[in-house]
Order: sequence, then C-alpha cells, then structure tokens
Amino acid sequence: MAFAPLEPSLWFATASPAPETGALESAISADVCIIGAGYTGLSSAIHLAEKGTAVVVLEANVIGFGGSGRNAGHCTPTFHHHSLAGVRKILGEPFGTRFIAAQANAADLVFGLIDRYGIDCDAVRTGYVEAAHTPAVFARIDAKNADYMALGKRTQVLTKAETERRTGSQRYFGGWLHPDGGHLNPLSYVRGLARALLGLGGRIYTQSTVISIKPAGTRWQVSTSRGSVTVDKVVLASGAYSTAYWPGIDRTFARLATAAFATEPLSPELIESIVPENNTVVETRSDPASYRITADGRLVTTMMVEGRRGGNVDYTRMIASRRFEWILPQLRGKRWEYYWYGELDMHSRTFPRLYDVAPGIAAATGFSGRGVPTGTAVGEILADWAFGISRKDLAMPMDPLTTVSPLLNLATRVALPYVRLVDQMSAWRYGIRPPKY
Repeated sequence: MAFAPLEPSLWFATASPAPETGALESAISADVCIIGAGYTGLSSAIHLAEKGTAVVVLEANVIGFGGSGRNAGHCTPTFHHHSLAGVRKILGEPFGTRFIAAQANAADLVFGLIDRYGIDCDAVRTGYVEAAHTPAVFARIDAKNADYMALGKRTQVLTKAETERRTGSQRYFGGWLHPDGGHLNPLSYVRGLARALLGLGGRIYTQSTVISIKPAGTRWQVSTSRGSVTVDKVVLASGAYSTAYWPGIDRTFARLATAAFATEPLSPELIESIVPENNTVVETRSDPASYRITADGRLVTTMMVEGRRGGNVDYTRMIASRRFEWILPQLRGKRWEYYWYGELDMHSRTFPRLYDVAPGIAAATGFSGRGVPTGTAVGEILADWAFGISRKDLAMPMDPLTTVSPLLNLATRVALPYVRLVDQMSAWRYGIRPPKY
C-alpha cells in the first residue's frame, strides 16, 4: 500500500544526516534478519550486534520512514491508558511485572544508547508532565504517583499552580511529573541508531522490500526483488508499515492515521511562558493534546485524524489552532509551518504484543503510538528472544499470531469521535467548555 511521504515533516528538514546505505543486490547470510529500520528493529539489532551476533536489517524505504521518523519525539516511560495493576492483569505474572520494569526503565535505555553511541538528536531529559484536565482525574494522580514511586522513580504530584508554571496553561487542575522523561528529534535518533549498528558491524539495506520468507533447510531465506538473506532467525519489526510479506502480519492491528504539526519558531520569551523547564507535556484526556519545544524553538504536537479531520488540510489546521489557542492563548496568531502525516498500529490494549510467528520467527506490533521508549525497549526484548533466551524468561509473553477483526479499523474510527465526546462531557461536569476538536 502507499504510505504518506516523509519529506513534508519538520524532522526531514532538521535531522542529522542518515548513514549511507543501499539496496540488497546479492545473496548473503547472517545469524538474524530484522525487517524494519525503526526503533524496534534497530534497537534489537544493536543489542544483538553488541553480543557478536551477525545481523542484517532490511528496510523497504529509508531509515526511519515509518513512525520512528514522524512522531513528536516524546520519551515518556509510562502507561497512559492503564494503571500498573491493569498491565499486570492483561499480561499475567510474571510478565506483567517484567514488562512494567522494561517500560518504566525505557528512558534509561534510550538515553543510555544516545550517550553510549554519541547520537546527535537534540535529546533533553528534563522530565515529562502529565496534565490533569479535570479535578476527578487529578484526584487519582496520588495513586499513580505511589505506583511509580514503588518502582523507585522520583515522580511527584504537581499542584495546579506548579502545573500552570510548567505547562504555560491555566486549563489544568494539577499534574504529575516524571523526571526520567524527555524529548528528542525522532528522525535523528533513529538515524543515530542505524549509524551505531553499522559501527558494530551490522548491515542495513534500504529500498529493499521483503517479498517472501521461506524455509531454507533448517534456516530461513528472506527475499527481496534483487537479493536474499539466509538466517537462523527473523524478527518482524515494521509496525504500522507492515505489508503482507508474512501472511496476516499486516492484520494484527488497526492502522490509524495521525497528523503532526510544528509552529513557526517562537521567541525565547514566548517559549519561557509555555515550558520554562523544557518539559514534554501530555494531557490526561483520552484523545490528549501533547506538546514540546524543539531545538529550533518550535512547538510540536500530533493529532489522531479521521474523515474531514485529516482529509481537509485547512480544516485540520484550524482544529489544531482552535484547540491550542484555548490551551495556550499566548499562541494565538502563530502559524503551523510544518504539517505531515503518519500511521499508528493500534491495538485494543494500547501497548504492543509479541508474536511467536513460526519456529525461528518473532514479531511485535500494536505499539499504539508508544514510540521512542517502548519501541526501543521492545527491541531489546526481541533481541533477547533471538539470542536464545527462553520464552518463559522474556519480559513479555509471546502469543500465537492473531489477526484483529476488520471491524477494529471501523471501531477505531468510530471510537475517536466517541472518546472526544466523553472528554467534552467530563469537562462540562465542572463547567469547563473546551472547543470542539
């Protein structure tokens, strides 16, 4: 299928250069082949290469073409839609506790890789603010804070005044600060991971669409139109940009379009009035506004889209402006200079699943927008699998490949207007009248 181009994005204009790569044009062999040069695939490859495993990464387009090169660059090592008890219930034990640890420590993993390999990606670790959009939500933050403090995190509840100071908005009733969070240029980060892998002796082939994966004796042969890789194990890590190179892999999730926006550069004084601590900010709404400031002084946000919202560019820009002029009146009159699209691999549980696809083949899909931290962490888990760690000892359970109902794509699109209505109604209870978005 045709995906939206990467070139209109702010990141394409500002990212560090990609390492030089080319298409696979011969028959080669390795220990592991990874399909997808995004966070998950490259993190997996790096963790394998660090242990001496011969790794080949195949990418259908360019490094970071998918969600890894298009997202807003937030690094938030938390669960937005679930309590920790909820995660444990979904995954069961011991996997729930293990995956919570992997996610909670994912920012350490991300910034550790950045430091270890000298990745130039405008990374800052100034903390993540979750802003409560109603008093009822704020009343539940104490319990969330206690959960994360029990994991050893230095989180804290923020008063309304402190939340207003850190977010620049009077619309929130308090908040929660996770100091491990941060933000970065997402395309620079994924390109830096690729450069790190090449430095470890790994091989990356771009413009190399996989057309088949077939048994080759006791091994697997992964073929493109002009070459092939024969390996012991295969990792499918192409997320929302998966196509039918393996039967059903592109039907393990619902594909949901998103739009991203970046303003014109803002003055230092205006930036100081919005995020004086350079935090990354995410609301508690089901369809949240989120924002952060880039290295060149722009506010970046993303928005899930469907129908007219997304299909009509001028209308979508208007919706984004209306929403942010309500949240941050000081932005009134500022224009959106960049506007681009991406796709999410949505799953009903809103965090990824690991799949036992076939003997020697594993996959991960369903990231649901959990990009920088979760993609990097799941890549390490897939590396553990490929290195030979027993399934029972992994940080996530491995499920049989399970396709979602075609109705999930429809349900996702129907659910978006519904959750926005729920968000509006929850605000109306307190006399809050946010604009329709």
